[in-house]
Amino acid sequence: MSSEKSERPLRPGDVIEVKSAAEILETLDGAASVDAMPFMPEMAQFAGKRLTVSRRVEKICDTVSGGPPNSRRMRDTVLLEDLRCDGSAHGGCQAKCRLYWKESWLRRVEPESNDGDGAAQLAQDDGLAPLEELTRRGTRAMREIDGASVESYRCQATDALRAAEPQSSYDLRQYARELASGNVDLPHLLRVALRGVSGMIRRRLRLLDYLPLRQNGGAPAATEPELNLRPGDMVEVRSPNEIKRTVDEGGKTRGLSFDWEMMPYCGGRYRVQDRVERIIDEQTGQMLEIPSDCLILDGVICSGEHSRGRWLCPRGIYPYWREAWLRRAEDADPSSAGGSHPEAAQP
Repeated sequence: MSSEKSERPLRPGDVIEVKSAAEILETLDGAASVDAMPFMPEMAQFAGKRLTVSRRVEKICDTVSGGPPNSRRMRDTVLLEDLRCDGSAHGGCQAKCRLYWKESWLRRVEPESNDGDGAAQLAQDDGLAPLEELTRRGTRAMREIDGASVESYRCQATDALRAAEPQSSYDLRQYARELASGNVDLPHLLRVALRGVSGMIRRRLRLLDYLPLRQNGGAPAATEPELNLRPGDMVEVRSPNEIKRTVDEGGKTRGLSFDWEMMPYCGGRYRVQDRVERIIDEQTGQMLEIPSDCLILDGVICSGEHSRGRWLCPRGIYPYWREAWLRRAEDADPSSAGGSHPEAAQP
């Protein structure tokens, strides 16, 4: 089904009310989707709530199809504050992806208007049960994997490519849309553009690697003893030189990549948010069990501002960290605390 159009597309700062469950149900097709974007069970709790648009989703990065880094065009979609999927209807997935909201699931309201009407409507919403039933059925899908038909999870991350359109990395209209939508201002856009052009030139001149850190031959050095970090622990991200000793020629430590979006956080101190033990593979929909240390840190997200071919992606993905890249903050040299702002990293 097509998204309903408002008189003006929503912009960052707009106050909205998530429609009632019954209203949302009317927009969904048999797969619990609008324009191939699923409405997930984890989102039903926000029906009737008043929230603020944090960003228009004009495009998203493609982390599924492989090949050169690229973005895809998305329409009629916004992000609300920092709402993230809690994985409760998807096997306890811990990826904590940001939730996509089609404009047809929202209504614009005036900030000073009476709040609470939506919540009251939700309490009496006859559509809540059928919405939950439809969306829970929509959390599973049959996929062809290694020649066999396998039941797997289905969510906004696994179906995002179907809900978006291909676009060229060199299509400059994508950056004009970021500016026109209010996602970024002109100085911000110019800073990111300068970083992108500079990186492209230096890579072609072989002055800059495609990976921020990698071993030039030889095996990674022995890693530090396990820290057994837990949620709430304070850590300091090690320096690039220290992390480089732990990665292989592909820039990975025991299969986990260290990328450009993580470089700005080197030297900074952060709190461990969670130990990640299970996530859904966006390509196959299968649950991946992570047997060894894998952490996410509070406030440490992909900015989309250091990512070749994916500039200004709004997904705000949490990077995954090995303990070998961290030290307990109380064990760190106090003079190294603070770290650099994400703007400081090279492309």
